Amino acid sequence: MNELEEYFEKNEKRLINKFHHYFEVYERHFKKFKDQEITIVEIGVFQGGSLQMWRSYFGPKAKIWGIDIDPRCKLLEEPNTNVIIGSQEDEKFLKSIHEITGPIDLLIDDGGHTQKQQIKTFQILFDKIKTNGVYLCEDVHTSYWLAYGGGYKRMGTYIQFTKKLIDKLNAYHSEAHKLKVDQFTKTAKSIHYYDSIVVIEKGAVTKPTSKMTGNFSFQNNDKKTIVEKFLLQIIIYINKLLSIFKLPGIYINKMLEILSKK
Repeated sequence: MNELEEYFEKNEKRLINKFHHYFEVYERHFKKFKDQEITIVEIGVFQGGSLQMWRSYFGPKAKIWGIDIDPRCKLLEEPNTNVIIGSQEDEKFLKSIHEITGPIDLLIDDGGHTQKQQIKTFQILFDKIKTNGVYLCEDVHTSYWLAYGGGYKRMGTYIQFTKKLIDKLNAYHSEAHKLKVDQFTKTAKSIHYYDSIVVIEKGAVTKPTSKMTGNFSFQNNDKKTIVEKFLLQIIIYINKLLSIFKLPGIYINKMLEILSKK
């Protein structure tokens, strides 16, 4: 049992409502921020229990901001823990958050959990998170709940939206004109999917490079014959055609295997 889970189990302060498996995810991605002078923004205050939990975990140096639509949540403020009242549905309000809090180290979206809210919050606030900061959106299982406009592989859900971010993460390797390196590619180091949670860790990302070190253990047979080079160009052309129809591609070793059987 980690520190956050232990706090949760022993909690006799304000109410907290969490899935049990969340605490392992929190610990994995949040521990680097402990006892640091950081800015935390949590959308969704509820009864204020999680704000107290974050305070206990991150320590007195952390500046904590809670966001909620319920004006009563303003009563839950404590020293160095402030609450901003506003609607996550309101794009203008979302854009104003950064002006109040300043650059964000850790953004936790535990708000209304609708598809529009989660997507818009990411679109507006992700770029306001510092380099090496963390974005976490929880309760994303609503992407599968009909009452929240969700459904398996349904267009417009938060989960379907984030699946496209996987492609952006790998855009440096893309040969397609439609997939180009953008700001997300340059600032997202990793995407982590858990049951009901998506975490994106930020960082400065440049075009990947590789090299080899050490000595060959076997004779280098990597030199391509003229036939193989010709086949490679044919395969590239065929794969371009197949990609238009989103059909599975082929590769040179498979082609050589087919030809050798004739």
